[in-house]
Amino acid sequence: MEVEPGKAFVKTAPLWEQYSHQFPVRERLVHLNHAAVAPLCRPAAEAMKWLADDSAEFGTLHYDQWLRTQERLRLAAAKLIGAAPSEIALVKNTSEGISIVANGLDWKPGDRMIGFREEFPANYFPWKKLEARGVSVSWLSIKDDLNRIEEACRGARLLSISFVQFLGGYRSPLEQIGEICRRNSCLFLVDAIQGLGAFPLDVRACHIDALAADGHKWLLGPEGCGILYVSEALQERVEPIEFGWTNVAKYADYASRDMSLRPDAGRYECGTLNAIGCYGLLASMEFLLEVGVERIAPAVQALADRLAQGAEAKGYEVMERRTPETGAGIVSFRKGGAEAGEIVRALRTHGIIAAPRNGWVRVSPHFYISPAEIERTLECLP
Repeated sequence: MEVEPGKAFVKTAPLWEQYSHQFPVRERLVHLNHAAVAPLCRPAAEAMKWLADDSAEFGTLHYDQWLRTQERLRLAAAKLIGAAPSEIALVKNTSEGISIVANGLDWKPGDRMIGFREEFPANYFPWKKLEARGVSVSWLSIKDDLNRIEEACRGARLLSISFVQFLGGYRSPLEQIGEICRRNSCLFLVDAIQGLGAFPLDVRACHIDALAADGHKWLLGPEGCGILYVSEALQERVEPIEFGWTNVAKYADYASRDMSLRPDAGRYECGTLNAIGCYGLLASMEFLLEVGVERIAPAVQALADRLAQGAEAKGYEVMERRTPETGAGIVSFRKGGAEAGEIVRALRTHGIIAAPRNGWVRVSPHFYISPAEIERTLECLP
């Protein structure tokens, strides 16, 4: 690289090094469990502490600021996924978001939707429950090719899939699946919790009609606060399944008995929101937007690739074959004769946090983990 005369060459520090100070957990642990519950980034922790102190010291004096924070969260979430703020509802978790859509549509006996057998229960049980209402579910595998998905989409009302599969870390080709759904007039719902914050996602480019994600994994925020995206076009077709005072347009007028719904995704919010969670999630989202998810993705991919390669070199079986298109931040591996829980406990004695899942050891590094910490993890694998 050429340098202009009189100017010194400045090497940009690796991404993990630039932001390592925002993750106090690094002083104690190598936390490779972001697919379960992530450590709070410093901005999220500080924002939540601020609200706790504000409430303790001033009560509701600054309540207007609390409400503005919720609106800022809608803006940040919309920016993160390429949506409009009016298409964002604030919910408790991914399960609630998926359930709102699954139960809010006017299903009729004989309708059909498409689900995937390998999904986390949050994106399986709501669709399985529809079968009791006469809805037929075509259960596919994430291993099925796009031709099989296209075939299943013909005549289906909705397809629901995870952005990243929770166990093996397979990253779905959302743009291609979205185009298939668009061609077949099939609604497209995405459970984004295992990818949002680590990999870019654009709901417009992917023709996504609805999306749900909680804040406590790759978004580096708190548990119990998440987002639900429902496209403007879909909102008139999805009825709120829970109804309280804030679902309605005149919710600020306590004397009103007008039950007309809010003209945006706020119609899916039933009652007072998780104020402290909104503070934490806003701070973590704004932090991720500052770092840039487009910069985070290759860092996460490289760390997970190294874990997969290193585990294989030590004789472990890796669950998913990783490619640049389908790899994500999750790697699961196992070794014959070794119990996953025992391996996880052995790693914990070295200050390395992983998770046992279905007989596999699952590791899931975020961008602030250093390559040296990955090498240490591999050295500690029994």
